[in-house]
Amino acid sequence: MPNPHAGSWTPALILSLVAAGTILSLSMGLRQSLGLFMEPMVRGTGITVATFGFAMAIQNLAWGIGQPFMGALCDRFGGRIVVVIASALYCAGLYLTATGSYIGLYLGGGLLIGLAIAGTSHGVLVGIVSRLATPAVRATAISILAAVGSLGTFVIAPVAQTTIDGWSWQVSLGGLALLAASMAAVTLLFRRGKVETPATAPSQQVDARRAIAEALANRTFVITTVAFFACGFQLIFIATHLPNFVGICGLPPSVGAQAIALIGICNAVGTLVAGYLCQRWGNRNVLALIYLLRTASIAVFFALPVSIETTLLFAAAMGFLWLSVVPPVSGLINGLFGPANFGTLFGVMFLSHQVGAFLGAWLGGLSYQWSGSYSIGWISLVIVGTLAALLQLTADGDREPRMQTQ
Repeated sequence: MPNPHAGSWTPALILSLVAAGTILSLSMGLRQSLGLFMEPMVRGTGITVATFGFAMAIQNLAWGIGQPFMGALCDRFGGRIVVVIASALYCAGLYLTATGSYIGLYLGGGLLIGLAIAGTSHGVLVGIVSRLATPAVRATAISILAAVGSLGTFVIAPVAQTTIDGWSWQVSLGGLALLAASMAAVTLLFRRGKVETPATAPSQQVDARRAIAEALANRTFVITTVAFFACGFQLIFIATHLPNFVGICGLPPSVGAQAIALIGICNAVGTLVAGYLCQRWGNRNVLALIYLLRTASIAVFFALPVSIETTLLFAAAMGFLWLSVVPPVSGLINGLFGPANFGTLFGVMFLSHQVGAFLGAWLGGLSYQWSGSYSIGWISLVIVGTLAALLQLTADGDREPRMQTQ
């Protein structure tokens, strides 16, 4: 009987983890910097806050709808071709956004970038790493990937803001397009490989339809999917509207960029901590705690006067909790169903996340457009987050026997 602990950190796993971390870092850094372009585009083109918010809502919905398909393609054909296609879509989307037109913003910044992120984010990249990692190191590898994936925001957001201030927002988007193109080159580091252990080798086959049917019959999967709505609703509202919110509160634009960057660096620490806690407390409990702490941070920030200090403290707290959901969500999927159909199942669950993201980005813009403030949006984040924490606690524990595709 082969030892699943032997040769855990193989060269194939390490190289693929480096590649996946670099791609995820670039993809998330680019996406989370787009909110910095709202103010200069509104000022320079006549596009409204609601229009920009709706474009970001389209982006997140396209990401959610595209994620199951990108994940299924990765499960069947491998990640390299998926990332190369997504990289080209990212470049095209940023170019169209730079035209400053409504159609460019909706088609480029919305649809194309949304599909591009679906091919360069967790649903594809965590699946690649999961299939290469033995169970002994899988949780650690996923935590490292999610942590490294947030570092791009720490660098890209301040650089993008500096380029906007020094040249123009169009030049800044052109620079981001070059970064997006570099993701295709990084795929050369991907290595093929498959972990086979006595628990998974005989029965784990790539079968998207059967895997989805099995998952939707599982109570824990369904509850976690519904609660995941709140994650997207909260995070994309903040990523899209926080720079504009601090601006209308009288703070300089650099504070918004610093806040987004701080979210990125703190997320690296928070994700590693979440991965460690999952092994001690269980995925369900850690997910519920993340939703609760995130909602409490939002409520405190909304209640306090907005200043540079409170904004940066809020960004640090949110950053610590930003992508910390990835280890527990990935752990639940791998634990219940194994890694063979991870991309497909993560995509199904992530669709709920992106429906929440669509509403968070869009309703945030509408609330500001109608009332002249973001108060309705902040209160909505608190209500939805509280419900998600309570719902997640009703899911079954993590010690169920793994269900296997027959």
